[in-house]
Amino acid sequence: MTSSPALGLLLDVDGPLASTVTRTLRVPTIASDLVAIAKAGCPVVFNTGRSTDFLRERVIPDLVAAGLSAADPVWGVGEKGGTWFSLAQGSGGVEVGDVHQDDEMRPPQELFDAVREIAGRYGDVVFFDETKRTMISVEQHVEVPNETFIAQRTSLVAEIEEQLEERALADTMKIYPTVISIDIEHARSGKALGARRALDLIGSRMESPRRWFTAGDSGQDYDMSRQLAESGFQTTHLDVRPHGQVPDVPFDVIREQPRFAEGVAEDDITARHIALLRSELAC
Repeated sequence: MTSSPALGLLLDVDGPLASTVTRTLRVPTIASDLVAIAKAGCPVVFNTGRSTDFLRERVIPDLVAAGLSAADPVWGVGEKGGTWFSLAQGSGGVEVGDVHQDDEMRPPQELFDAVREIAGRYGDVVFFDETKRTMISVEQHVEVPNETFIAQRTSLVAEIEEQLEERALADTMKIYPTVISIDIEHARSGKALGARRALDLIGSRMESPRRWFTAGDSGQDYDMSRQLAESGFQTTHLDVRPHGQVPDVPFDVIREQPRFAEGVAEDDITARHIALLRSELAC
């Protein structure tokens, strides 16, 4: 009988892995350690609000450069469960395979158009993310100081709320502001849904691990560990939020805040813990 993998990784991307400043995998060891863990037979799943295009362009290439193959157990779940993919072997090498999406979660086109118009009026601060399929996002330009975006965020949210109310979408869509963006997402979306998608993807190919490590930089990221715990898995969650208290949850939590003044960001913390997991697995 085939034994289950020793460990599974279910990881948010922005913050824990990709720098919120550069929007890239800034810490070199992250890619190499994740690839080594995957090659040891442990599934690695990205569970993010980002689009699959972002994963294709900003994350997967770094893993491929570190030796990732299409046979390695790596998957992507984007837009908080709205989209998902497996790896494929293309003519040019490893690539993102067919992207699947939940069309029932897609906002009406008129809402896309309305939020695009709002983003255009704040175009010196944010841009409209054209890569999203089942949610809508406006995001701070990389070159714009974060405090400039934060100062405009309340006004942006208020205008978007008006659009939801005018279209009677306030019950089916929700607004989630982050440190660098504003997401408008279906009420059913979230990191718990992403975790269920991840288990389905893994289950179609291999037995799911009994032990999981998750990482995130928002309160929502606790939901993926909670979903795993409710499904009977042992899970440990790494919380790298700059602020916030640990909620009362039925799983282990490692709470480690970034120390920006000392040059320690969220991705530095996650990189260290992933390196420890790789060492533990001796891979």
